[in-house]
Amino acid sequence: MAASANKLPETDAPIKLSADHVGMVFQRDGKTTQVLRDVNLQVAPGEFVCILGPSGCGKSTLLSTMAGFLSPSSGEVKIDGELVTGPSPRRIFVFQERGVFPWLTVEGNIAFGLFKLSRLERDRRIAYYVKLVGLEGFEKAYPSELSGGMKQRLEVARALAVNPDMLFLDEPFGALDSITRLTMRRELLRIWEAERNTIIFVTHDIDEAVQLADRVAVMSDRPATIQQIVTIDIPHPRDLSSPRYLELRNGIFDQLGLAHKV
Repeated sequence: MAASANKLPETDAPIKLSADHVGMVFQRDGKTTQVLRDVNLQVAPGEFVCILGPSGCGKSTLLSTMAGFLSPSSGEVKIDGELVTGPSPRRIFVFQERGVFPWLTVEGNIAFGLFKLSRLERDRRIAYYVKLVGLEGFEKAYPSELSGGMKQRLEVARALAVNPDMLFLDEPFGALDSITRLTMRRELLRIWEAERNTIIFVTHDIDEAVQLADRVAVMSDRPATIQQIVTIDIPHPRDLSSPRYLELRNGIFDQLGLAHKV
């Protein structure tokens, strides 16, 4: 396992996002529920970080707080040194449920956030992202005519087309079958390597986290904090049967208190 420090490895490394002592408490029906407790995390520009933890521990709450959809009860989140006080068009959130518009074609979905561009630039950008996510030939198709994996690729294309600074992805492949999930992981990595957006990706799938991330932030049960940061020091494409991959994966299983032998 890598060192457990939540800061970036070098003290002079640039910081894109910092979460400092973030806590979240919800009040509902007269009951108080503490979801997040003293969460600290730093993310570098262009880094791919996975937030991993048990279902219901608060991963999505933390992601929504980082993206500005929720305000923390304590602590703060900064992006590029500025306090996050709400969502921004420079930071795109891809929700767990697919967010494509069923009444728009593939082209229409990708073009949705590009209304300020000239027609020429809009068409150029649509064509670029259609090709990037492998949807050539389906430009005029509606979401109902696409497979689950194609819809997810469309959602990623729509998010990327507005040229975001950061992508926040909340278990985007959770509803897909296992084969399509593997394909989408490869596609996302290919796109990330081409675009180099900063990505924060929530998952409860340990293999998914180790396959994708530069670093994995392992969260505890609720009230959740980050109990370990694991640096995945394996180049892409990753050999899922290599001793180092298995060592890292099994170390995370141990950290979460889960048996990894059958």
